[in-house]
Amino acid sequence: MAYVDEAGFAPQPPNRSAWTKSGETHAITAKRGQRLNVIGALLSSGKLVMAKLWQSVNGLWFFAFLMAMLERVSKPLVVILDNASIHTAKKLKPYWDLLGEKGMRFYFLPPYSPELNRIELLWHKMKYEWLQFKLYTPDELEQAIDEIGEEFGDLYKLTFC
Repeated sequence: MAYVDEAGFAPQPPNRSAWTKSGETHAITAKRGQRLNVIGALLSSGKLVMAKLWQSVNGLWFFAFLMAMLERVSKPLVVILDNASIHTAKKLKPYWDLLGEKGMRFYFLPPYSPELNRIELLWHKMKYEWLQFKLYTPDELEQAIDEIGEEFGDLYKLTFC
């Protein structure tokens, strides 16, 4: 089984909270820049498979990730997904059929239920606990994401209790 989803990581830390004097309007100028998009699969074996892109994730990128994951796992696999448009686009049906022929099965979660996809907890931990709260260069951000992927299960752990 694999919990699969994608997440975006910005080189600047997220605005977590702020204080403003009573009666004053609080305004923060958010820095906008390119985001590192990560497609990930949290496998029932405890392993984590990730791919990084400095561009938007579309259905074809997602399909390519699933094909690569299927080759790596080399056994029938049930994939748990949300209902994002890149997962459900009708024009990608031939690709989904091909994955099905190769032994991959899909389970789509009910709408508006991200808490049922375990990889959402991973994304939250990465963004708000495991990544340092600092400004990253693009290379530093990729390196930090890679380190979490390589050390997942040892230094970086998820518990579901």
